[in-house]
Amino acid sequence: MGLQIPALSIKDLSVVSTVVASDEIFGKPFNETLVHQLVTKYLAGSRAGTKAQKTRSDVSGGGAKPWRQKGTGRARSGTTRSPVWRTGGVAFAARPRNYDQKLNRKMFRAGLVSILSELLRQERLVVIDALNLDTSKTKDLNLQIQKFESNRSILIVTLIDEKLALASRNITSLNVLEVNNLNPVLLVGADKVIITRDALIQLEERLA
Repeated sequence: MGLQIPALSIKDLSVVSTVVASDEIFGKPFNETLVHQLVTKYLAGSRAGTKAQKTRSDVSGGGAKPWRQKGTGRARSGTTRSPVWRTGGVAFAARPRNYDQKLNRKMFRAGLVSILSELLRQERLVVIDALNLDTSKTKDLNLQIQKFESNRSILIVTLIDEKLALASRNITSLNVLEVNNLNPVLLVGADKVIITRDALIQLEERLA
């Protein structure tokens, strides 16, 4: 048994065919905890982690003792590069680090399946029969995408060719993704996820 998903024509949004989708991919309950972990991993992995500060050993100078150890009436000091000095280093200096979190393959698949199932239940996932662009003009693609009345849309295809890349690069409300490069953060935040029939079949094979 599978789910019957109508495939729409991109021209007039009429139903031209039906796609039988697997219950194992589009019929799973929503796992909020796992989806949160998956989204957190992607957001953490996108952090640059390049922040850096200098410790007392990184600051140049300070080799000479500022004053003698005793007899001045001042606190003893061995270097002007101590964190207590204005010209000194930072006590707990930030270092470049990797924020990426570990998430195994099964958890990634389960989280992606959970998102796709919820998108279909909320009618935010739309299957189109095919996407045929005669030109690489942004206007032609934008006229087709506007029919879905969405402020944040994702178009999922099997392969981004030159025409599609040129036509979509100036549409700020549209993200074009290939099946092999799905982004859970974009999927969760999209109002409409538009996927071609061929991309849906390839997606099922990938997540099977």
